[in-house]
Amino acid sequence: MRLLIMGPPGAGKGTQSKRIGDHYGIPAISTGDALRAEVSAATPLGLEVKPILDSGGYVSDDTLNQIVAHRLEQPDTGAGFLLDGYPRTLAQVSALEQLLTKQGRTLDAVLALEADVEELVDRLSRRAQIEGRSDDTEDAIRIRQKKYAAETEPLLEGYAERGLLVRVNGLGSVEEVSDRIFDALAAVPRRPEPGPVAS
Repeated sequence: MRLLIMGPPGAGKGTQSKRIGDHYGIPAISTGDALRAEVSAATPLGLEVKPILDSGGYVSDDTLNQIVAHRLEQPDTGAGFLLDGYPRTLAQVSALEQLLTKQGRTLDAVLALEADVEELVDRLSRRAQIEGRSDDTEDAIRIRQKKYAAETEPLLEGYAERGLLVRVNGLGSVEEVSDRIFDALAAVPRRPEPGPVAS
């Protein structure tokens, strides 16, 4: 199963990604976690992106494209994968399509978690207090919500036109949302692999 999970910040993508990955036996790949790991390790990339993340911004397309391309080359993605937090822009969609075509793979579905913005702001504010996350001030949260609406939501329409989009209500208990996701994905037909492009 080759999947994307999309939805506004705080919609529960990270929690559900882990459950989906366990359910299908595929790696759940979070670009956000990968970037935060770089920040925690104070790598050159981490030092570069920390002020961007702290201000509620997004890192460049080129940086994320490189991270994802490297990750999808790893052997554990052979049976499938779930990408969380990528793609967010049309340029990233194009880069991902080119990468998958080169690898002879295609997406099975794009899962979209939907939730009310104000509930998400409250949820993220509570999480920030518990976890002490510097990138989750209320101003930064609202900036990311607006950027998602402006830049990422339009991508969903493109996936819908291709018959890949699966919309799921992201509000409720973790178990309730997981049940909705697995019911929805059970109806998704597996897509045949096109085969690698000749070089």
